[in-house]
Amino acid sequence: MDEVGGAIKKNSLRNIISLALNEDLGPEYLDATTDSLQLDQYVVAQLSTRESCRVAGLDVVKTVFEMVDNQLDVKLFSQNGSDASEGEILMEVSGSASSILKAERTALNFVQRLCGIATLTRSFVDRVGLDGPMILDTRKTTPGLRELEKAAVECGGGYNHRMGLYDAVMIKDNHLAYWGNRSIPDAVKTARKRFPNLKIQVEVDTIDQLKDAVLAKPDWVLLDNMSVNELREAVSICQGVCKVEASGGITLDEVANIASTCVDAISVGALTHSVFSIDLGLDVNI
Repeated sequence: MDEVGGAIKKNSLRNIISLALNEDLGPEYLDATTDSLQLDQYVVAQLSTRESCRVAGLDVVKTVFEMVDNQLDVKLFSQNGSDASEGEILMEVSGSASSILKAERTALNFVQRLCGIATLTRSFVDRVGLDGPMILDTRKTTPGLRELEKAAVECGGGYNHRMGLYDAVMIKDNHLAYWGNRSIPDAVKTARKRFPNLKIQVEVDTIDQLKDAVLAKPDWVLLDNMSVNELREAVSICQGVCKVEASGGITLDEVANIASTCVDAISVGALTHSVFSIDLGLDVNI
């Protein structure tokens, strides 16, 4: 497979995994405990769930084991984006006990977090309904793991916002302040001239700012920390002009109310910055 979750190329994935393995095993791929005990017997280990979840990161786990030892036989019994119940076997790996033990923690660290992201994302998607607004991630990701975490969001039914500062324009209050507090329309015009092929979004905090922003016809406006009533008014103002994204500390308890305002998208930083890892286990049968 050339890409994981449609978002990360294989070479990039291997680079990320190499950093994680070096962190745990060092440059010599040394496991002092396993190597001292010479645990070279053939074993079969099964990755299983200890709670229900949305699956993500199985390609990552498979690659971890194969990078530690390409003689390991890895079989997947599930797929990214599927739902797994408690006690379900997701994967089986067989081969040298030493190799499996060396790869185990790195593999689990990846898959537990990625399943957690996918599961939380699915919870938000379920709250707004399949016909509701898009649930978007943000740039509030773990450094170095953005591509993996955004792929996990997709597994949960969410959508990726911009990948970084390079693939879209988002004009915020700090940009305007550093620019000399010139108008939002001037900022949009300047950005569009410099990057005509990129989407342009403007962040606003008030209805007055929004009315100013729509004069420049950006592709999107981001409504930051607005009330439900303000969101409804904003959607009306933007009708036929630009798309509307709601953002700002949005929780599962309130996301359905926000969706009812008919915004086009809701961005949720918590999908990646406040996620709990799913409880998974790698159980060995000798």
